[in-house]
Amino acid sequence: MFEGLSNAQIDVALIGGYLLGSIPFGVIVMRAAGAGDPRAIGSGNIGATNVLRSGRRDLAALTLIGDGGKGALAVLAAWLATRGASDQVQAMLTCLAGGAAFVGHLFPVWLRFKGGKGVATFFGTLLAAAWPVGLLAGATWILMAAVFRMSSLAALTAALVSPVAAWMLGRHEVAVLAALMAGLIYLRHLPNIRRLLKGEEPRIGGSKTAEAA
Repeated sequence: MFEGLSNAQIDVALIGGYLLGSIPFGVIVMRAAGAGDPRAIGSGNIGATNVLRSGRRDLAALTLIGDGGKGALAVLAAWLATRGASDQVQAMLTCLAGGAAFVGHLFPVWLRFKGGKGVATFFGTLLAAAWPVGLLAGATWILMAAVFRMSSLAALTAALVSPVAAWMLGRHEVAVLAALMAGLIYLRHLPNIRRLLKGEEPRIGGSKTAEAA
């Protein structure tokens, strides 16, 4: 399955990617700024959307950059480690590292495996692994958010579009990665999906009701 990759390369990509992805930027930036803990407000999520509910746009922006950047950095590190290798080997290792970073964000060891929903890390990983796919997913999010004013619906739609786009562009390894990340995003958004079906999901800029952490 991973022909051309050594066990050491696979181990480093998986472990290194996971540890990088498990850095909880939302918790770090809020505590460093003396703004509390994102797990104690709003939905209890550690991502940028919930950090924004603290009223600090600057901290939300830093969280967004950090969460997206760690996925991109994991992919970039794997890409640099496989320069000179075949395109397939490079694609496999970058996808392994990016996928591990995504899982690390969702299940960080430092927070007893209770992490975020993965949307920012999903976009950062895709942009680094296959930027046309990442841009298309980002454009989908922006369009859906502008039309329906629902962050969760925008994220779910972007996640659904990304593996199809990657496959159609011939990036099959990225398509598999995108499909796996999309599946986890849907699992993490089950409460949002239930509210969407009931017509109870809050809109961007509207009142925010507390969700289960």
